[in-house]
Amino acid sequence: MKKIITSTLLTLVAMFTVAAATPKTYSVSSPDKQLSITVTVDNGLYYTVEHAGVQLVAPSKISMTLSDGIVYGDPSDKVKKTKSTTSNQVWEAIMYKKNKVVVNYNQITLTFKEFDLVLRAYDDGVAYRFVGKRKGEYNVESEQAEFRFASDPYAYISYTNTTKPLEEQFCTSQESLFTYSKLSEWDKTHISYAPLYVEAPTGEKIVISESDLVSYPGLNFYGAEGGVDGVFARCPAKEKIGGHNMLQGVILEREKFLAKCDGPRNFPWRAFAIAMEEKDLIANDLIWKLAPASIGDYEWVKPGKVAWDWWNAWNLYGVDFRAGINNDTYKYYIDFASEFGIEYVILDEGWAVNKKTDLFQVVPEIDLQMLCDYAASKKVGLILWAGYKAFDKDMDAVCRHYSAMGVKGFKIDFMDRDDQVVVDFYHRAAKACADYGLMADFHGAFKPSGLNKTWPNVVNFEGVYGLEQMKWSGGDMVTHDVTLPFIRMVAGPMDYTQGAMRNATKDNYRPVGSEPMSQGTRCRQLAEYMIFDAPFSMLCDSPSNYIGEPECTQFIASVPTVWDETIPLDCKIREYVSVARRKGDIWYVGAITNWDARDMELDLSFIGEGDYVMEVYKDGINADRAARDYKKENIALGDARKVKISMAPGGGWAAVITPNPKTGQAPR
Repeated sequence: MKKIITSTLLTLVAMFTVAAATPKTYSVSSPDKQLSITVTVDNGLYYTVEHAGVQLVAPSKISMTLSDGIVYGDPSDKVKKTKSTTSNQVWEAIMYKKNKVVVNYNQITLTFKEFDLVLRAYDDGVAYRFVGKRKGEYNVESEQAEFRFASDPYAYISYTNTTKPLEEQFCTSQESLFTYSKLSEWDKTHISYAPLYVEAPTGEKIVISESDLVSYPGLNFYGAEGGVDGVFARCPAKEKIGGHNMLQGVILEREKFLAKCDGPRNFPWRAFAIAMEEKDLIANDLIWKLAPASIGDYEWVKPGKVAWDWWNAWNLYGVDFRAGINNDTYKYYIDFASEFGIEYVILDEGWAVNKKTDLFQVVPEIDLQMLCDYAASKKVGLILWAGYKAFDKDMDAVCRHYSAMGVKGFKIDFMDRDDQVVVDFYHRAAKACADYGLMADFHGAFKPSGLNKTWPNVVNFEGVYGLEQMKWSGGDMVTHDVTLPFIRMVAGPMDYTQGAMRNATKDNYRPVGSEPMSQGTRCRQLAEYMIFDAPFSMLCDSPSNYIGEPECTQFIASVPTVWDETIPLDCKIREYVSVARRKGDIWYVGAITNWDARDMELDLSFIGEGDYVMEVYKDGINADRAARDYKKENIALGDARKVKISMAPGGGWAAVITPNPKTGQAPR
């Protein structure tokens, strides 16, 4: 990663001032002067966040307690000096929703005897972090991270989907529907995980999460008087291999502390993405900007689509072999991927011997070297599924062996935790994969927190209630789809796994494990490839179903997975989402609605002058009865650049907009 536009990074003396009337108050404002974060040092540390002079986050206490009795934010702490900096840069982004990111912020560092407290303000959010100075080994006993609000705002809360005691709820795959309620109505039987979306009474939308999470437990939330508190998993003391197919770490005992540390270090950023309009959260870059830059060359990382076996339960038809986890089935998947230009095929759970926690034991029905060679001859790459403990058992040897065989990456699953041990594992796994030219897709995962910027070979994360739930759940996925982009997707890409060819109306849907279906229309599935961020994007359905729907399959295969530009269009959380994304001189536009049929007019004036044509996929006239009904049209994009669309209940709309090949006119 490199800076591509000359940047300014200056130490300033006069830009930030300590208010004369309150000498213990320190503040930094965003470059556009609209956002600010302020810390008051008065019998401890308290921060507030403001937008346009309106207080969004009320005085909230922060501190960190170490094992030797040192407290960052002790009542006796005094600021020794301050240092203010500003940055105005443009960074080249890798595997992201845009190819250039403006990194423009103001920062103030408050220096105390034992630590620094860093406050940073961008135009799209603010953040703070502790920086420890202590040498030698020590433990972080606890962290106080309050999030208080003057009013009682409504919020979208991702409660853990378990009834276990609170301490055990830190073991979760972070996959839940959202609960919309006032914070004062918090369900005290549950913690929730980040991001947390809070609606300010003055209209601002606040998404609270974290970035640069390294060797420290992840941020979770629990209801408190006046808001929520950050809560964190204690470090495991004893664990054993167990859980799903002997692939998980089962915690037997926890330490009394959060994290083991050694020497000076940065602690994670506590981040607040802020927007007046929901749509601006879709293009928000705060988590990415706060994360460390990558080091090295990642030109070898190739994002793309993946033909996936598990969701469709290896169900093929019209073939002369028994479908399942065997060579014939995967050769069929490879042939399908090759025919449609799909870059990868994944071998999900089942290729390695079950319950052995050993990725070198391959079932006899699979010849991996033969499949790798066959895939390579078809210009298709293979991805291997790997359980957490099996991968961690001998990570370097596994990566070295399968990279030499020709495997292109791993989908690593069932961590289902975000304590320090597992957070460390993510970084070790990312590095090991990078060392051998392998990509990584984390499942059973906590939300992204910037790892994909630091390690661009990390191409996706689950940590999302995705389409796999439709195999067994009756949850309202349609409403969830128009909520995710404003909350979970703010943290980073998500492996939602869309692409179903069996589509159901609200009344017709039912969970079917072996031949699953989606809720909503066919065009909704197509549009989600433009709406959801996913550099590594699955095609969830059976190759047999896709072959029977070549028009839709060709469309899905043609949609890029990383972008040069992302422009949110008309959006309203829980109701509808529309997004335009550009790759080169081609625009891709997607829109989806909730269970309400909807007419919209999309303003595409940002495309600029030029002669363009649109390939449009829209809900068919009977899509409200037969959700698979759709219609394809090829039409000109008018000079007014206004497009009227109609969507059925649970519907969608998708278009590819290209320079007119007949005129050969390039955009101006």
